[in-house]
Amino acid sequence: MSRERAQRREAREREAAIVAAARASQAEKRERRAARSRAVRSRLPVRHSRQTGVLAARRRKQVGATIAMLLVLNVLVWVVFPEWSARAMAAVVSLLAAPVLHTMLFRRS
Repeated sequence: MSRERAQRREAREREAAIVAAARASQAEKRERRAARSRAVRSRLPVRHSRQTGVLAARRRKQVGATIAMLLVLNVLVWVVFPEWSARAMAAVVSLLAAPVLHTMLFRRS
């Protein structure tokens, strides 16, 4: 009985060693891949989450102004007209007319 337990324990330990070796191999592969990726990324320029500069700031201000105007328009419609159909129509029209309004307000010369 003791011999059988020792053999089973030895088999379990052998299987555990095989699984641990496989895990170590996978971890080593992941580390090599991460090292290659870090090496490539260190040579690339850093990208910002949003554009910086004078033109980008001006564009953000213009888009913000357009959205603010449309929001004010929709709030006025919401206050003046109690019908849901008028409110929904104003929201749809403002979404469709936003690019046209933006182009008319901030036309490039």
